[in-house]
Amino acid sequence: MNCQVHQTPRALFIPVICILIMIIGCAHVSTSRRIISISTAPAALGSYSQGVMSGETLYLSGQLGIEPSSGQLAEGGVEAETKQIFSSCKAILTEAGLSLSDVVQVQVFLIDIGDFSKMNSIYSTYFQKNPPARATVAVAGLARGARIEIMMTAVKHRD
Repeated sequence: MNCQVHQTPRALFIPVICILIMIIGCAHVSTSRRIISISTAPAALGSYSQGVMSGETLYLSGQLGIEPSSGQLAEGGVEAETKQIFSSCKAILTEAGLSLSDVVQVQVFLIDIGDFSKMNSIYSTYFQKNPPARATVAVAGLARGARIEIMMTAVKHRD
């Protein structure tokens, strides 16, 4: 029995178009990578960057409530640490040409989940309209005895 499959030019049209769309789409993806490092946010405590801009996306490393001038945690518990973290994050975002309105995702790490409402009352003042996606988890410990750490991802919006 001799079976042959014949593809007509019309049958090849859709796969060829799909391949062309993928190639054209990939040609517009930026592969630039820029390290964000500023003195108005706490220096990295290890071998990592304060932020990395890749294309239109900024990845902020987890920030602790460390005051850049003293190198010490902000005094006043989770509320003071949360405010300091947002001050640092805003400075890093600004350096990258972004703002809190560009933040699309936030991860919050708390030593004590009982501090959630205190953190959330401060957090909500920074994201009053259209807040980003967020996850909040309790962890066993954080560097420098911090009570909270916050990590963000922001994407430059094209207006």
